[in-house]
Amino acid sequence: MPRLLEGIMEAFTLIIKLDPELMKIVLLSLQVSGAAIIISTLLGIPLGTWLGLKPEKKTALINKVIYTFMGLPPVVAGLVIYLLLSRVGPLGVLGLLYTPTAMIIAQVTLALPIVTGLTLVGVRSRGKEVEETARSLGAGPLLSAWTVVRESRVALLGAVVTGFGRVIAEVGAVMMVGGNIEGHTRVMTTAIVLETRKGNYAYAIGLGLILLTLSFVINTFLYRVQRGGEVNS
Repeated sequence: MPRLLEGIMEAFTLIIKLDPELMKIVLLSLQVSGAAIIISTLLGIPLGTWLGLKPEKKTALINKVIYTFMGLPPVVAGLVIYLLLSRVGPLGVLGLLYTPTAMIIAQVTLALPIVTGLTLVGVRSRGKEVEETARSLGAGPLLSAWTVVRESRVALLGAVVTGFGRVIAEVGAVMMVGGNIEGHTRVMTTAIVLETRKGNYAYAIGLGLILLTLSFVINTFLYRVQRGGEVNS
């Protein structure tokens, strides 16, 4: 217990002093996870909306695949991406392994099925009714789909929040494809693992506190936006 309390005190000192190395790791974490969830949102919401508006019988196989990948183990995702980007892999010529780009690809692989699947469920729960109403008022296919997205925005935001929670706390996949290289691909989760193994508990606790705080702040903001959508709807 004394070691834990000492570590917490040292962690707060590092945070208050804005330790340069600590801040660099935090910034890279936000860049990687932020890019991953933006890409997943831009791809997943249109795909999930399209699937949600289709008859379930016609998309049953695709739905099952998406639901399966929603629970994809991070180490499996990391292994697949690693094999694709390694020197002997089909995409090895791109030289992306052990780069932030590879980490983003791995996180998109994990977040995209979640955003797509939850969007699909949210749209299907009320999308058909909204689409039929919009069509009866003279809206075309694109406008009808946009109306469905707007009316389902609370569920869609929930999908984004869940996807973000998945990637911000991910360790296995990003460590496999990023390599946890100091000053280059080290993010908060991988740094926590490394510093704990080294016995540098203050640094690990500091990163853990920052990770929890950032997750709380971002999710609180998204929750308020979501609640605002519920009230307005």
